[in-house]
Amino acid sequence: MDNQAFDSKRIAEGYAKRPWLHKEVMEQIKKDCNIEHLRNGLDVGCGAGLSTKALRLLCDYVTGTDISPQMIAVCESTYEDPAYTFYVSKAEENKMPPQPYDIITAAGVVNWVDRDLFLDNSKKILADNGLIVVYDFWITDKMDNVSEYTEWYQDKYLKMFPKPYRKEDVWKQSDLSDVFALEKTVYYDMKYDFTLDEFIDFMMIQSNVNEKVESGKYSVEEVREWMVKTLRPIFNGQKRTLIFTGYNWYIRKRGDKSC
Repeated sequence: MDNQAFDSKRIAEGYAKRPWLHKEVMEQIKKDCNIEHLRNGLDVGCGAGLSTKALRLLCDYVTGTDISPQMIAVCESTYEDPAYTFYVSKAEENKMPPQPYDIITAAGVVNWVDRDLFLDNSKKILADNGLIVVYDFWITDKMDNVSEYTEWYQDKYLKMFPKPYRKEDVWKQSDLSDVFALEKTVYYDMKYDFTLDEFIDFMMIQSNVNEKVESGKYSVEEVREWMVKTLRPIFNGQKRTLIFTGYNWYIRKRGDKSC
């Protein structure tokens, strides 16, 4: 993975303040795979560490890796507990740990990686019967009981900030080597409450916005001013509940019980 679009201080610091929905993802993993406790986990593409913090709920020790030095710097300054280790690495080149990992999580990463190289690396560093959980979640055009947001998202936001291209392949068993079994794919919704300022901070680090800012099309100040103007009537001084949707792909290194 060579994409370094997220390698900026602004994005890294913004990622550290994202909604911690990763915790709910861990609860989904526990339920789907009957997991209570693991020893050693790797979080690939850890960003500012929220997904690593979530994996810590399952594991005694966690390692987070990311291609961005800025992201790793934020992680190291935030998580000083010896249970955490962070280092800069491509998703396809994570180092062999002293003991193989029991679980590897990859949150919002597979759109940017070489699948075959990632799985080949994972095969080397994952314990026999270990689990890879590929997951992601994203905003939708829906807020609870606020139809005006749907109109804003579709007719204003996406027209000003179109979704940038990225790979969106859904992995199938036929895409995997015989070493791995795709045991289950789960889709689910989650909700999160935002104030206007919190929602704007969150939207400012979306890839749609980041692409326009990094290309020089708009300044950060221009985007924020536009969002305040167009979203203030929708929030009307209240918290609003945004609906997210997500998925988990469970990939087992063959030899263990199924999820």
